[in-house]
Amino acid sequence: MTLAQPVTNLIDAFSRLPGIGPKSASRLAYFLLRSDDEIAQNLATALQELKSNTLFCAICHNIADRDPCTICENSQRDQSIICVVEEPLDVQAIERTGAFRGLYHVLHGAISPVEGIGPDDLKLEELIRRLNPNHSSGLPDDALPAELLVATNPNLEGEATAMYIARLVKPLGIRVTRLARGLPTGGDLEYADELTLSNALAGRLEI
Repeated sequence: MTLAQPVTNLIDAFSRLPGIGPKSASRLAYFLLRSDDEIAQNLATALQELKSNTLFCAICHNIADRDPCTICENSQRDQSIICVVEEPLDVQAIERTGAFRGLYHVLHGAISPVEGIGPDDLKLEELIRRLNPNHSSGLPDDALPAELLVATNPNLEGEATAMYIARLVKPLGIRVTRLARGLPTGGDLEYADELTLSNALAGRLEI
């Protein structure tokens, strides 16, 4: 049976999303087809606003609806520590714990030679500019962070990225720490529970 072209187009669009196979894509398409018009319209509006009303913070590169983002412009946050994470979802995971009140820097990935992702593909140059007074950071020495907490995922790519960052940052005289073990090796921060992540933050180790 040949499907109507709009249905086929929607199934194809859903299939391009991570974690969505052909069967799941078909179920989502048919659900929207049978549901109230309001559900489909709300989804369409949310998708449009996602692209038109969001941006990346020029300082930390997290997803935001303003620049700088609410975390970077919050003077009540601890300016002496920056937490480096791989993805914006990792910021949400750490914020849910309530155990960290510093700033963030989002790399948008991790070093992975297998996937062809190198240091130049990440927001590492931007990180160094935030940390190095001689690298056009625009900040006085006493405003620079004293600690860099590397919270990349506890897998091969995350560990390689953490070690690379440590080599870059240590010559600047900034303390470099890593989340304590307690997070499962090979796991993602996004899926860690709040208690495990809180303990890892509290017991972070120097690299």
